[in-house]
Amino acid sequence: MGALTEEQIERYSRHILLPEVGGAGQRALLKAKVLLIGAGGLGSPVGLYLAAAGVGKLGVVDSDNVELSNLQRQVLHSTADLGRPKCLSAKETMEALNPDVEVVPHHVRLTAQNALHIISDYDVVADGSDNFATRFLVNDACVMAAKALSHAGILRFEGQLTTILPGRGPCYRCLYPEPPPPGMVPSCQEVGILGATAGVVGLLQATEVLKLILGIGEPLAGRLLLFNALEMTFKEVRIARDPGCPVCGDRPLITSLVDYEEACALRAGDAVSREVVP
Repeated sequence: MGALTEEQIERYSRHILLPEVGGAGQRALLKAKVLLIGAGGLGSPVGLYLAAAGVGKLGVVDSDNVELSNLQRQVLHSTADLGRPKCLSAKETMEALNPDVEVVPHHVRLTAQNALHIISDYDVVADGSDNFATRFLVNDACVMAAKALSHAGILRFEGQLTTILPGRGPCYRCLYPEPPPPGMVPSCQEVGILGATAGVVGLLQATEVLKLILGIGEPLAGRLLLFNALEMTFKEVRIARDPGCPVCGDRPLITSLVDYEEACALRAGDAVSREVVP
């Protein structure tokens, strides 16, 4: 990419003033491609701040439509968007915020058949999905494709966040080797979510993605960050790579993608935008 235009210099001036970013960093952001898994409670703040930051290409995977109960936390959408595909609503909102950004909607459910094809065009994946089937699928696909992955989850007043760098640290399966039994972990539909909690965790996730693109700071690789809104505390848990991990271990047993809907007892019509913490 060539020199920044005068308008871009003004738009991104607060970035350019940072020695860790500067003009070169902003050009890197404008060239970057990030895929959002879900345009819900987490994907909304992630998408808004990546678009505002000037990430040049943002893909959005979400098969769901906007519902009234979404609007308490899913800030990419408005009342006027009720009934519309979330990925299209997200595209309009982000491109209106920043015309430098190209948003590519993927109005599909992520599956073992399409996951590698979809993520192949992106540098970083940000997973804000709501179910274990999608989380295991995204993790496995990113490990196999050597794509950096930011994972986050939320429930009630709590959230968690980690960064997965294939070949450089543990993956999601090093922490959770298999999906939990059906019904063991409740959903936000069952126990609720404080809307602002989604915002806090989503902004942390956006920060991790920007750091990865810019190559600055210390990513959360090998660390799980836990947020409690009621106590307003952050705790960190160290995660070690498991040499016996079935997907990123020394002798991987999982070498092709599998759909986990049956194991996770998902309804056929579930989408990826309602949040759950493992």
